[in-house]
Amino acid sequence: MFSKILIANRGEIAVRIIRACRELGIKSAAIYSEADRTALHTEMADESYLIGPAPSSESYLNQKKIISLAKEIGADAIHPGYGFFSENASFIHNLEKEGIVFIGPSSVSVKLMGSKTAARQLMEKHGVPIVPGTVKPVASVKDGLKICEKIGFPVLLKASAGGGGKGMRKILLAEEFQSAFEATKREALKAFANDDIYIEKFIEKPKHIEVQIFGDKHGNYVHLNERECSIQRRHQKIIEEAPSSFIDPQTRIKITTAAINAAKACNYFNAGTVEFLMDENKEFYFLEMNTRLQVEHPVTEITTGLDLVKEQISVASGNKLSFKQDEVKINCHAIECRIYAEDPSNDFLPSTGKIFYYNEPSGPGVRIDSGFRAGSEITIHYDPLISKLICYAKDRDSALVRMNRALTEYQVAGLTTNIAFLKLIINNKDFKKGKFNINFLTNSFMESLPQLVNNSGKAELEEVAAVFAAVFKSNVPLNGNSSKNNFKSNSWQEQMYE
Repeated sequence: MFSKILIANRGEIAVRIIRACRELGIKSAAIYSEADRTALHTEMADESYLIGPAPSSESYLNQKKIISLAKEIGADAIHPGYGFFSENASFIHNLEKEGIVFIGPSSVSVKLMGSKTAARQLMEKHGVPIVPGTVKPVASVKDGLKICEKIGFPVLLKASAGGGGKGMRKILLAEEFQSAFEATKREALKAFANDDIYIEKFIEKPKHIEVQIFGDKHGNYVHLNERECSIQRRHQKIIEEAPSSFIDPQTRIKITTAAINAAKACNYFNAGTVEFLMDENKEFYFLEMNTRLQVEHPVTEITTGLDLVKEQISVASGNKLSFKQDEVKINCHAIECRIYAEDPSNDFLPSTGKIFYYNEPSGPGVRIDSGFRAGSEITIHYDPLISKLICYAKDRDSALVRMNRALTEYQVAGLTTNIAFLKLIINNKDFKKGKFNINFLTNSFMESLPQLVNNSGKAELEEVAAVFAAVFKSNVPLNGNSSKNNFKSNSWQEQMYE
């Protein structure tokens, strides 16, 4: 096992990894930017090192400096968390050359799955169902139109190196193709330094279902069942759950088998997630493979009783998987809500400022993964993910009741959050019945949002009043400064994670 792990990340995922290291008896070394000098992960780690200025390009994405620091402090391995360098094949390759273990897959596997077109080719070769479309980049508008005529509109144009909803456009008619083609190439080049794009048939009313897989360096593979990730805004997940209420046992066998085949196709090891689109008839198609730990991994941990971060570290150190497929069970139902500092009523615009009061829910069946606290500052530098609220119970209905209770208890004052918005979703009758797909928020929910907000206005005012009452009762000044409470400053995560 390793003696010291450098954590190349920040916020809640850095805290999560630090805790795993502590339980394993491994020293943790954190990095932090100037904006994160007093962040929670910085204080919790056994060692902490300033890596650079606030902009991520000068700190958390400074590859040369991070590798140099790892060598200098004698770190055996680097855990990337998610985001930043977690899916950067070049970074992993450089670690491999330096003899530093990357807690994740090989650079070869990441490179294969990093290109959406290359991944589609590989999946097609190994019998994993893919969405009808191209397996190579589209060279021109003329070629693209020919393909669209063959598979039929509507279609999606997608960046080959893309992710997180960037570099993606839906095209309904042939007349829209040229302008969309040119715009998508420009966006792909700007976001990913690669303007290759490809075409997929647009699947009507799909669900987004993903399968957690794990492999070791000895050729052993397991799946940890599926997660339901269809509740999304701007193509980014905000609510995830496990298992999916839409999946029956027979479909579960089919989709998890396909996920294992996808992992074997690229000689994968460590934690990974194979994502699929599933239509109303439960036919599924490979979407992409995320070659890292997912934001939503806690719902899988809770339903299986496994610690995925500890397993990542163990597998990276050369051990075989600590469990076999027949030991993986579904013990309960778990739901995760991502708590963001953003304004749902204003196109989810990020909210900046200092958290001057922060109270997390607790009690039976509640877990919080957070890297923030009272006094933390939400700045423009990083992603607005504050925490992940996970609730679990014996069945889905009970888990939803528990989530509603926990969201009601969650109090954050000083900036706008999506907590009330999440409550509206959790209490929506169609959501409760499992009648939703990835278009749920756009087509079935956002149109009625103003009315829903107005109808819940009295309750919201009561919640705000409760927060302010708690603030003044504890003698915490509104500016967050207090000699009684040693408030610290923090920031956002690096990017919107899938």
